[in-house]
Amino acid sequence: MSSTSGLRGVVAGNSKICTVDGIEGKLTYAGIPIQELAEHASFEEVVYLLWHQRLPNQAELDALKADLAANAALDPAVIALLRTFPKDAKPMDTLRTGVSALGLWDPEQTDNSLEANFRKAIRLTAKMSTLVATLESLRQGKEPVAPRADLSHAANFLYMLSGEVPSEIAARTFDVALTLHADHEFNASTFAARVTIATLTDMYAAITSAVGTLAGPLHGGANEAVFRMLQEIGTIENVEPYLKAKLDAKAKIMGFGHAVYKTTDPRAANLKKMSRALTVEAGVEHLFDLSEKVEAMMLEAKGLYANVDFYSASVYHVLGIPVELFTPVFAVSRVSGWTAHVLEQLADNRIIRPRAEYVGPVDQHYVPIEQR
Repeated sequence: MSSTSGLRGVVAGNSKICTVDGIEGKLTYAGIPIQELAEHASFEEVVYLLWHQRLPNQAELDALKADLAANAALDPAVIALLRTFPKDAKPMDTLRTGVSALGLWDPEQTDNSLEANFRKAIRLTAKMSTLVATLESLRQGKEPVAPRADLSHAANFLYMLSGEVPSEIAARTFDVALTLHADHEFNASTFAARVTIATLTDMYAAITSAVGTLAGPLHGGANEAVFRMLQEIGTIENVEPYLKAKLDAKAKIMGFGHAVYKTTDPRAANLKKMSRALTVEAGVEHLFDLSEKVEAMMLEAKGLYANVDFYSASVYHVLGIPVELFTPVFAVSRVSGWTAHVLEQLADNRIIRPRAEYVGPVDQHYVPIEQR
């Protein structure tokens, strides 16, 4: 039996949802290039595509939008529970517990029929953004802002977060960001969701597993680390000495390199354009210039390209999203992909149970305790 560290290159299953070409730097959802979706599609269209592997017609899109709007509000009992969480708890910890709690108030929690799971996918996708915004309001000692049925999914989240309807540019930018983060094949959190649902537990348990996995700094937590790094660097002049010191100490620079992509992350290219436009509009173009300098130095010094986390940090900051919410916002998008993979796993399920290459001691025997 051979061993592959971190399962790199190991094909763990079939999927119709998403594919990543790490050599060519390509990403497609159900065969459609991510660049086309980022330019033309709404996030709601992408959600439908991930769940059904085709784009919706107008009636189907209208129905999905209506379903998402109708299911966005949280049960008052859930909000009451969220109020009991410690104010100093990490947002990803409260989100993980909040997602798990949603299942307690879902009468279809344990119904694993296809129809019930599609309804739960809608509820989870709709409520994830409300849950993140509500947790942030409560963390700040404010009353939650109720969702509005007349706003898009992206605009609604920004509205619930700030209490103000976002500009068209801000709403469209966030909509594209949601599209770019929606799915990425068998990444760590998605695979965790598939492993969990493969035991025939319920969708809420699977998505809770995914949220817990996303929290790690080697996965969704990287964009928060990127922004804190940019804050530490501060100025263009400090980029070179800062990075040199980090690299000499063999410290990991977050936002660079990828487990799959060996060239430019196609999502990073879109986010870089968005970062440039947003920072100029907001009068903080120095943040983009700083990011670009870091990117150039990392490519020159280590041959590493920026990944999706690098420019998403500056995009989220300019959109007014607190740095502590960068990873929870990732979940607002990725829940669409997680639920798609849960549905796909259940459609042809077999429990996921890999083997391990044993490398421990051999030929040991029990020795009575008085002889040890």
